[in-house]
Amino acid sequence: MNIFSYIVLGLSLSVPVGPITIEMVKRGIKKGFLHSWFVGLGGMSADVVLMFLIYFGVSTYLTTPVAKLMMWIFGCIILVYLGYESIRDAFREITIPEEKKKGNLLQSFLSGFLIAISNPLNIIFWIGIYGSVLTTILNTVNSGKALLYSSAIFIGIAAWDITVASSVHFGRKFVHQRFLKWLSVIAGIALIGFGIHFGYQAVKSLYLVGIGHE
Repeated sequence: MNIFSYIVLGLSLSVPVGPITIEMVKRGIKKGFLHSWFVGLGGMSADVVLMFLIYFGVSTYLTTPVAKLMMWIFGCIILVYLGYESIRDAFREITIPEEKKKGNLLQSFLSGFLIAISNPLNIIFWIGIYGSVLTTILNTVNSGKALLYSSAIFIGIAAWDITVASSVHFGRKFVHQRFLKWLSVIAGIALIGFGIHFGYQAVKSLYLVGIGHE
């Protein structure tokens, strides 16, 4: 595989709609391009952290039953809270402000980072995908080049994030208040749905951890 192949891989991995994309759309319509993009940057930063952890062999510890349980619980709490905030905001007076200096970009960044870093599916996904990619690369090049080549995945992720943020930015001009309220409710329900799923997985993990200690 060449570098272009890894760029395409990163793009392909980003296309399926998940919590990050939902948050990007919601914030982008309310606050504009930069906020949507910063959610994506936050998510990508979390992916970089995961990539380095896997590269340096920490993934072994992330796959233990206790670690998985903690990740499921943390992911459940973060996503349910963000979903609740989204639904709560829907019942307030919503306006679409001008994009200039509105809101806190750090908040948008941290939102994306927390969603990605607390999503157990994302962590397990990266361990599986990046672990296999890294193994393939190391068969042909040294470890330094392997890190450089595999980092090209993030070019594809960044390209998708910019595409989503740009689409939302140009589309927000045609959005009316009622649509925005429904979007906040639907986004909130989706995020809570992901959170409940993680909570269910946490209960299952807790059961398995309990059996393991018997």
